Amino acid sequence: MNWYPIKLSYHVRTYTFGERLIPEMLGKVGAQEGRVSETWEFSDQGSTTGTVLNGELAGKTLHEITLAYPEEVVGKGWIGPHFPLLGKFLDASHMLPVHLHADDETAARLYQQPNGKTEAWHILWAAPDATILAGIKDGVSRDQLVEAFKAQDYDSVMPRYPINAGDTVYVPGCILHAFGPDTLIFEIQQTSDLGQSVMPEDLNGNKLSPEVWNAAIESTLAELKTDYLPKPHHGLAISREGNRYTIGGAGTHFALERWHLTNAHFEGARDDRCLTLSNVGEPVLIRYDDGVETLGKAESCILPAAIGDVTIEPTGEAADLVVCYVPDLMKDIVSRLLAEGYERESIDALGLTAGR
Repeated sequence: MNWYPIKLSYHVRTYTFGERLIPEMLGKVGAQEGRVSETWEFSDQGSTTGTVLNGELAGKTLHEITLAYPEEVVGKGWIGPHFPLLGKFLDASHMLPVHLHADDETAARLYQQPNGKTEAWHILWAAPDATILAGIKDGVSRDQLVEAFKAQDYDSVMPRYPINAGDTVYVPGCILHAFGPDTLIFEIQQTSDLGQSVMPEDLNGNKLSPEVWNAAIESTLAELKTDYLPKPHHGLAISREGNRYTIGGAGTHFALERWHLTNAHFEGARDDRCLTLSNVGEPVLIRYDDGVETLGKAESCILPAAIGDVTIEPTGEAADLVVCYVPDLMKDIVSRLLAEGYERESIDALGLTAGR
């Protein structure tokens, strides 16, 4: 097999919080008419697993190639039931519901699932009034939570923070959260779709019966953890040869970086990890041993672990990419940033201490 940048079909969700920011602001070509709330750019979650669109593997699903070639696709020594990363563009033209996702322990205990869903949001665009609600304020009782949820008075129990383009928010499983309105993000997460909400409507705007709503609140409280407060982080930047690499979030399950390239970027062979690239700027060229691939606006691809050396070139004055991977935290994050003069406390704030 001669490995190459893998492009996948994407899955669309039309939840009521979204509108048309992904095609109209981000420039995603070929998006369907009507509401496009989320595009799952690379996914191996159940029926949403992407289909390879290019090259020798065209027609195969991401699930099929991950199971057939785990070390070549994901990284040397890797085993698992599915591709470990799920990345999406998300349009929060309206405020998202207040909800949470199971962490790994909860997913195994309550749902018999291999993992939960820790996630991070990289803010691509946000209006001046955009905010996040995340975590639970100190000293809030269970009764106060139920009262606030029934009154839909989330600010009484959850901290709210403003967000700006370029921020990243790391959100572990079991932490209550929401964000918006008028916000466009890239989200990286574990491969999972588990979730609980405290809202009186479902994601499609249908009103819940009192019994169903009460049960949802109880289920959410059964999974809720209050030991971590997500906050927007501007990221820690590294500059090399006119390019800027900003690490926005990092933890056991994934790292997220924003690359602003004014010159070609050389990515040396790493057989221990793959990279995902999601283009949030002008088209780029990806050169590898056997050819060249163009990654257009709002397109994504996977650079498999076995691809070898790769060079990424802007086609215009600059390129902007969101790059994700499963990190060796010491090698890929801590040592790199310590060498740049960052303090360990600042590095840990990227998400390294979440869930400990």
